[in-house]
Amino acid sequence: MFQVKRDFELGNKHEGIVIGLFDKPTKFEGELSSLDEAFDGQLTELVKSGDISAKLKAVSKIHSFNKIGSKRIWFVGLGKEKELTFDLLREALGKLFKELKVNKIEETAILLDSFLANGMDSLDAAHAISESFAMATYEFESYKQKSNEPEKRLESLSVYSNFTEPEELQASLTVGYAYGAGTNSARMLVNLPGNMLTATDMAEYAKELGSRFDFEVEILDKEDIEKLGMGAFLAVNQGSTEPPKMIVLKYQGKEEWKDVIGLVGKGITFDTGGYSIKTKTGIVGMKSDMGGAAAVLGAMEIIGELKPEQNVVAVIPSTDNMISGSAFKPDDVITSYSGKTIEVLNTDAEGRLVLADAVTYAKHHGAQFLVDVATLTGGVITALGLNTTGAMTNNEELFEQVLEAAIEAGEPIWRLPIFEKDKERVRNSKIADLNNSPGSEGHAIMAGAFIGEFAEGTPWVHLDIAGTATTTKEYELGPSGATGVMARTLALLVERFEPIGE
Repeated sequence: MFQVKRDFELGNKHEGIVIGLFDKPTKFEGELSSLDEAFDGQLTELVKSGDISAKLKAVSKIHSFNKIGSKRIWFVGLGKEKELTFDLLREALGKLFKELKVNKIEETAILLDSFLANGMDSLDAAHAISESFAMATYEFESYKQKSNEPEKRLESLSVYSNFTEPEELQASLTVGYAYGAGTNSARMLVNLPGNMLTATDMAEYAKELGSRFDFEVEILDKEDIEKLGMGAFLAVNQGSTEPPKMIVLKYQGKEEWKDVIGLVGKGITFDTGGYSIKTKTGIVGMKSDMGGAAAVLGAMEIIGELKPEQNVVAVIPSTDNMISGSAFKPDDVITSYSGKTIEVLNTDAEGRLVLADAVTYAKHHGAQFLVDVATLTGGVITALGLNTTGAMTNNEELFEQVLEAAIEAGEPIWRLPIFEKDKERVRNSKIADLNNSPGSEGHAIMAGAFIGEFAEGTPWVHLDIAGTATTTKEYELGPSGATGVMARTLALLVERFEPIGE
């Protein structure tokens, strides 16, 4: 896919070449000056007239008219040199790759050194190229009838650079592509209809992932879950004809099983709301209620590819939440795996119930640090909108590491508080240890506070992706639909992780 090369020459044969263009005096410099000369200075004139734009994220195309070996030249606007960041570069490149896809380009070259400024080094730029390529060109394979004509897509990208050793650039391109591909796997899972991704299907997917990367795999069936007494998880599954699965993947990157990071993802494959049923409009799209599980599986794919020296256990409680004569009801009291009893006040607050048992099971497998990810509450959308993931924690040091990973991934998070009075509301039940839904006020915080009762003293961060797991609009790094949010954040957290207290 990616070929690293040195010493670009104008006679090199490519379908196209890609050049980064900064907003500065309209004069081509360095290796680009010879390109302008080949066009008798007309490239400079096209920049002056605005036909070639250096505006951030602008993509301009011109034909070479056989003046050079490549048929076309694509210019990517990068704005002002001092303002270029990794995020902006990634988005600008995403816009480019979308254009190449629309134009059905199968092979092209990119002059990487033309993208370097403001402290951006070659390795960061290479990572941005491969990650944005993977993400921006993603497309869900729908169930529409397809043409027999083979689809043309970018299959070969030559990356020219004279500033860094080719082996190092190739490694960075490989890493960036792994992050993009893991995100796309998460997107694919979220986009699948609920009838095509049951808990059993998700378990099979996890098994295949385990086989591919030599993870230790454990799948608990309903009988196993019953024997262990995971009453919160089982209650959510009661109304379903589909059996539940508790999915566990273990990756051991250290000699000893210590400093274990637990990644816990909500895997509700379809959520009706149960007897606290959703509205006819609110129920549409509930195939995406396993976005947390998808993020964890996407992160595990990245981890499997890159093999960081860390220990990770991924735990996914998977079921749908259906209505039937056997479904759980408001006013029921259930007993969780931890032994804590729960009064059910809202069957549509089911995600926190399955996560309660999953968090406890992650600790059973030795997790010393916990991050749970879930499409959990509409309340987080009310609080933070559709572009920011809500976060809660019981440990400042762990949260700081998650925050740094999220910033690097370009997946913004914002912390919401959990005060003692919030915990008191979750513990307010006359007949059980906890209640699962104290009311609509501070809804997102109540969900986080509930899960925190099961994290207990273990350092823990909760990520509510209800607003960020999907989008209705196409954007630079992907189409509308599932975003794959938090797959890269979780993988970066694992890759960069420093055990707390060391």
